[in-house]
Amino acid sequence: MRILGIDPGIATIGFGLVEAQRGQANMITYGAITTPAGLPLSKRLYQISMDMEALIGQLKPDVISIEELFFNTNITTGISVAHGRGVILCAAEKCGIPLYEYTPSQVKIAVVGYGKAEKRQVMDMTRRLLHLRAVPRPDDAADALALALCHARSSTSRLPQRETVKETI
Repeated sequence: MRILGIDPGIATIGFGLVEAQRGQANMITYGAITTPAGLPLSKRLYQISMDMEALIGQLKPDVISIEELFFNTNITTGISVAHGRGVILCAAEKCGIPLYEYTPSQVKIAVVGYGKAEKRQVMDMTRRLLHLRAVPRPDDAADALALALCHARSSTSRLPQRETVKETI
């Protein structure tokens, strides 16, 4: 199963593609989609939409794993990220890709085993679980890979199970 993890944003959207099967996960690719700071919000959202549709078409994931929003102290930034996240959700739906959403603590539990793990712990475990030499950069891409791992490792992800078909003669 090809899982595309997405760390939503407005300026930087992290993505990470993982191939998962039989309890093993391998990183295929990762990176970030960026939008210029000087563009009006509507143009940034349009660019995110177009870039996400192109990325989905190029990578051909079976599912998308995206982070649910968590508002910390800066609600203005949270609203901006919510706009970008909405466009990403719409692009996934338009492309017909099933979407799974995870909270930050669900990601931490799946990757580190502790729901209050620090960001650096999640990043290091992502590196270890995917057998990478270094933590992926930018941080948004590492977060996206952690989201993909979360879906791959989650017992509640409802990953489609292949049914064994017995032939009768």
